[in-house]
Amino acid sequence: MNDVEKSKLVHRLLEEVMSFKLKTVLTMTFAVLSLLVTLTIGYILSQKSSIAVETEIGHSLISTASQTSDKLDRFMWSRSGELDLLGRMIALEDRFEPAEMQMLLNQLQDSFPTFSWVGFMNPKGKVLASTDGILRSENLSERPVYQEGIKGKFIGDVHDAVLLAKLLPNPTGEPLQFVDISFPVNYKNGEIAGVLAAHLSWAWAKELEESILEPLKHEEKHIEMFIVSQKENTVLLGPKEWIGRPLKLSGIEGARLNKSSWSIEEWPDGKEYVTGFATSQGHLDYPGLGWTVVIRQLKSAAFASVTDMLWFNVWAGLSVTALFAWIGWLISRQIAAPIARLTQVANRLGAGEQVQIPENRGFREIEVLSRSLGDMLTTLTNKDSELVIMQNLAHYDQLTGLPNRTALELYLEESLEMESENHTLTFLYLDLDGFKSVNDTLGHQTGDILLQKVAQRLTSIRHDKGITVRLGGDEFLIVLRSVGSNPREEARTYAEEIIQSLNKPFIIEYERIHIGCSIGGAEYPTNSGNPSEIIRMADEALYESKRAGKNRMTFYPELKNTVRE
Repeated sequence: MNDVEKSKLVHRLLEEVMSFKLKTVLTMTFAVLSLLVTLTIGYILSQKSSIAVETEIGHSLISTASQTSDKLDRFMWSRSGELDLLGRMIALEDRFEPAEMQMLLNQLQDSFPTFSWVGFMNPKGKVLASTDGILRSENLSERPVYQEGIKGKFIGDVHDAVLLAKLLPNPTGEPLQFVDISFPVNYKNGEIAGVLAAHLSWAWAKELEESILEPLKHEEKHIEMFIVSQKENTVLLGPKEWIGRPLKLSGIEGARLNKSSWSIEEWPDGKEYVTGFATSQGHLDYPGLGWTVVIRQLKSAAFASVTDMLWFNVWAGLSVTALFAWIGWLISRQIAAPIARLTQVANRLGAGEQVQIPENRGFREIEVLSRSLGDMLTTLTNKDSELVIMQNLAHYDQLTGLPNRTALELYLEESLEMESENHTLTFLYLDLDGFKSVNDTLGHQTGDILLQKVAQRLTSIRHDKGITVRLGGDEFLIVLRSVGSNPREEARTYAEEIIQSLNKPFIIEYERIHIGCSIGGAEYPTNSGNPSEIIRMADEALYESKRAGKNRMTFYPELKNTVRE
């Protein structure tokens, strides 16, 4: 290589360095790096904040649902206790006067207006006394409030009014709903005197809902409450369009098992809500009706603060990017000047002038580049031969001279590029039988010589269209490239030839040494389209040969069919 050619090479190298303006590269690098760092940190913080906000909102909704469920249970316990107290007062009398009972019932309703109707029935279900005289003398023996109450204390779930719908005042015009409480009242001697029953107006639950949600609506948006019955998951309380409809959410069943929980649920309207659940557990001697309180908040509203933070991070990232881009432009001006001088020298060298590469002071990297370019002009020719030697060393095993794993990768790349429908690669994985005992008894030097002799024999029977590779230790891999109708039979014949060759004795330092050879085979693409998977399969087949008695050949798909010499 003459001086002109060397100078042209230097010129081309510098052109590669300057192919993109350094100012642009550094400016873009600073900008991109700052943007990536800012966005990455912002994303991580946003994720952390999102998780924290989700958890906080979820626990808040659980707390609200649990509070509501507890108030429901306490209210039902209180009303049940009041009615029970009234029953005890009635039971203190030896006889029951309808007028006296009428007075007691009216006093109870006056004290607790949630009792829409309270009545006392004889053992046959006839109403003897009731608030405001409603249903007096009527027979309720067919109604659940009597049939269940005569058996023992009964608290029924929410239901529509049947008999009382037209008898009770209803200024709102909305359908009346009640919760029933009934139980038997006994004489002092234990004989059943009748059944005391009450209908609690379900309107109190609506008032409870408003008392709990009203403070939250000032702070949070889109919060709604549902009370769901245990039977058929019917909505007892909630938005009007939901009343009486079944609500099927996975979190409801989970809440009944785990008492309370929260999750992000997709509701029937297709929107996602942060949803808290709490199931009624009763209070003291009141067992509860298994109601599940569901509190939901629209996910987009719940996580609005996280979205705001995300956008803040985006705008902050863009601002920092602009700042670092300007800093990068300033620094690039200082770096580009000496490289431009080197480019001018390279142009003069390309024109045939005898010019020395100048040393540039200021940046250590530029100084190193200047010296390196100067050294390259004097050592370029030697480098060519050194590269060839290094490439050969990199591709061949130093002990046996066989190709190594690097050479195998190159061979497979070339072979797979030539792949066609009738093209088969057969991988034969070899392991020497008895090699370890040679190493242990005669020493590693003898073992190394034995490996060299094995490599010579493998080379002597090498396939024209294949490659023989030493993987390491006493393991070898042979890849056969076959184009034909029966590549497996061709590979099997080749494997038998290897086994026969390696079964012949080796003479090393006047010692007669016998070893064997176990082989496992797999085919590409028959067994797999992944070369690394094929090697693993061949290795598995090799160990099947070992387990079957060694010194034999096994193909992967037929692990029980072996060939033995």
